[in-house]
Amino acid sequence: MLYSRYFIPTMKETPSDAEVVSHQLMLRAGMIRKLASGIYNYLPLGLRSIRKFENIVREEMNKADAIEMLMPSVQPAELWQESGRWAFYGKELLRFKDRKEAEFCMGPTHEEVITDMVRREIKSYRQMPLNFYQVQTKFRDEIRPRFGLMRGREFIMKDAYSFDVDSDAADLSYEKMFNAYMRIFERCGLNFRAVEADTGSIGGSSSHEFMVLADSGEDAIVSCDACRYAANIEKAESPLFTSSCDATHGALQKVSTPEMKTIVDVAGFLKVAPDQTIKTLVYASDTGEIAMALLRGDHELNELKLKNYLGWDEILMASEEQILACTGSPVGFLGPIGLKQDIPVIADRVVKGMVNVVMGANEKDQHYINANRGRDFEVSGFVDIRTVEAGDACPRCESGKLEMWRGIEVGHVFKLGTKYSKALNATYLDANGKEQIIFMGCYGIGIGRTVAAAIEQNHDENGIIFPIPIAPFQCSVVAVNTKDAGVMASAEEIYLCLEKLGVEVLFDDRDERPGIKFKDNDLIGIPLRIVVGSKGLAEGKVELKIRSTGEVQSVPLGEVAATVKQLVEAALRND
Repeated sequence: MLYSRYFIPTMKETPSDAEVVSHQLMLRAGMIRKLASGIYNYLPLGLRSIRKFENIVREEMNKADAIEMLMPSVQPAELWQESGRWAFYGKELLRFKDRKEAEFCMGPTHEEVITDMVRREIKSYRQMPLNFYQVQTKFRDEIRPRFGLMRGREFIMKDAYSFDVDSDAADLSYEKMFNAYMRIFERCGLNFRAVEADTGSIGGSSSHEFMVLADSGEDAIVSCDACRYAANIEKAESPLFTSSCDATHGALQKVSTPEMKTIVDVAGFLKVAPDQTIKTLVYASDTGEIAMALLRGDHELNELKLKNYLGWDEILMASEEQILACTGSPVGFLGPIGLKQDIPVIADRVVKGMVNVVMGANEKDQHYINANRGRDFEVSGFVDIRTVEAGDACPRCESGKLEMWRGIEVGHVFKLGTKYSKALNATYLDANGKEQIIFMGCYGIGIGRTVAAAIEQNHDENGIIFPIPIAPFQCSVVAVNTKDAGVMASAEEIYLCLEKLGVEVLFDDRDERPGIKFKDNDLIGIPLRIVVGSKGLAEGKVELKIRSTGEVQSVPLGEVAATVKQLVEAALRND
């Protein structure tokens, strides 16, 4: 491809409304342009990277026996009402009516549609396992679209759905997809982690997120430094360990703690360590249920763990009125002793081993010392409800410690079980002719989001540093002086040779100063750059620069095409 004949509208200045690096660089590199809030045109350069990634996804999906199809973007409301998600999904679901006043939505996902198709077509156990996938445009009406392709309203997604006869067979389909996802992101040359995650609004029994590691990542994740355990911070299991407090029970005493409302203040005032205190929090559900949570004073609550344990749809901090009604105390002096209402008291597992603790006395400016479970207060259940920290012991292996990372979610796999098939009555006849519910899994990858995440992970002050497998072009040939016939002839010869070898090459034949060409090539992230100049040609050589390392090699003119071909092939093999 000739640069002079292609469309790459680069920008010198960073747009003021672009907040994250990928958004800034994709705009500056001429990869995308905004049409409306959270909706973008994919310009030729951006589309090339997206198509490259789509091809990798398709190849691995096909290898994993998934079958490609395409479903409509517009979905009838009846299916969503049948599954129960029409009201539950919220305002992100873009709803509208046609001329006959029939209700529809723009599909943010396709569980209902694919399940409806399968229940009409699949009748026997002999027709399974099956896995259908598509690469298609979705729409989610985000309340605050931001970060370019990272959190847009309209986006390209690969979604797949597996159908099996039972839970064991569904586990095999899930494992096959998990392994396919590992290969996809490895082939892209990305540094990523597959982490255990919450199932969220999709539902199901368990799930894994695939996270590209980047400092700008919205999600916090942990991984073990000794084994393969990794999890989203919301899902990460905390290690079970006992307190080192003295096991001899002291006498319960109420002490004055004037205006001491925080753990740090109370611990300092009473001259005890924070890990000898109990933190008490009161939460409410969207239906008005109340529960109390107890944690060691130096630990933080994981609200998602508590919500899942209680089985609530939503979890909120209780209001001052609700707290006063169940404890009789203002915030800052709360505890489980002497409650005014019978509410569940859920304690983190670590609390079980704590004795002689400091906790609120449910009275302004008062705390208890030497409080002990069993004698002074009771607990409804001991559950892992705390947020893990860097340095915690790994919950899966004996030797590992947890490390903290920032990650960008680019893929998610779910074990759905019968959540949708039961709601939509998708059944089959087993070997005995008995009707059974189909077991499902679903598997998504954000296509544009992955390209953006690759940029978040791979960039410098000069621009994008694309991994070769998803770079719009694998190599560029830059003619330093287009008015020098010898330079242009040699540059064109290299360009044509690379094309014959199957290398995707951009020939920068523009009549521009070398500095402008170099800046543009760095900005758009071309992994390999061949510079052809009269000085080098006088010695029979050209300059080869590797964008990711900055390494510059002087390569004989006759060998440069073969050298580039080898580098490209090695990257595509993920050597």
